[in-house]
Amino acid sequence: MIETIGLGKTFRGRRGQVEAVRGVDLVVEPGEIFGFLGPNGAGKTTTVRMLATLLRPSFGRATVFGADLVEQPAEVRRHIGYVGQRGGTDPTMTAWQELIIQGRFQGMTKSAAQARAQWAVDAFELGECADRRTGTYSGGQRRRLDLALGMVHSPRLVFLDEPTAGLDPQSRANLWVQVRRLREEGMTVFLTTHYLDEADALCDRLVIIDHGQVAAEGTPQDLKREIAGDIVAVGVAGDPKIGRKLLAEQPFVREVDDTDQQTIRLYVDKGDTALPQVMRLLDANGLELRSITLERPSLDDVFLRKTGRSLRDAK
Repeated sequence: MIETIGLGKTFRGRRGQVEAVRGVDLVVEPGEIFGFLGPNGAGKTTTVRMLATLLRPSFGRATVFGADLVEQPAEVRRHIGYVGQRGGTDPTMTAWQELIIQGRFQGMTKSAAQARAQWAVDAFELGECADRRTGTYSGGQRRRLDLALGMVHSPRLVFLDEPTAGLDPQSRANLWVQVRRLREEGMTVFLTTHYLDEADALCDRLVIIDHGQVAAEGTPQDLKREIAGDIVAVGVAGDPKIGRKLLAEQPFVREVDDTDQQTIRLYVDKGDTALPQVMRLLDANGLELRSITLERPSLDDVFLRKTGRSLRDAK
């Protein structure tokens, strides 16, 4: 569906060249929800805009449906839909009008555009507001219309750039349902997000991108499995370096993460048996325990291991 080799984009700034995307290699298979997870400024939107033919790559190559991104952009556009972070609806027009115009832009006859507009209104639950001007819509209604406009011409691949950014929890949950339904109908979805729960819940496979480079790739389950075992987070009084060194020497500790200077994070095979051992060890060595928690690996732990910082802190 998509293949990129060394895809990159350089912009000219006041202080010289800025590499927004630094040689990204991707393969997206048909019929999957493919996630692009990373903090703001990581290069997600720039990559998507290149793949959607809205930006010309500075180097590298890419194909979409076998069509070269640079040499055959019109062929690429025939098969894709694109929903950007900011919608482009006219606040003075209704959803019906917007959808029919979009269908006509895609080369449909008037009757075909009307039929697809009806499908979109039903599919994205816009019936209650379809006859109102879009300027009166709530955030969730406007985002559903954005999705409908990206789907009205029945694309085989759709790019969703931060589709739930700024939405309330209920609207986010509703959009998740819509995205899953698109996949069930055979569409390939390329989703960018900086929400960990969204990537974990929706994506069949994902890439973690940071500073314009791919840091990790795989299914959410495989990426979390790479960490292996459980995480014990320990807070001690005084200098944590002493406790960190002590715990790192224990046979039940696989690894100690020293990224967080205040909290000692231990990677262990079995957290429930490690907890009492940690507590006894600290007490025997006169170290006061302030806090201790047991965690299961998350995508943020993957991001932390791959980049040396938390995705939550990197936003």
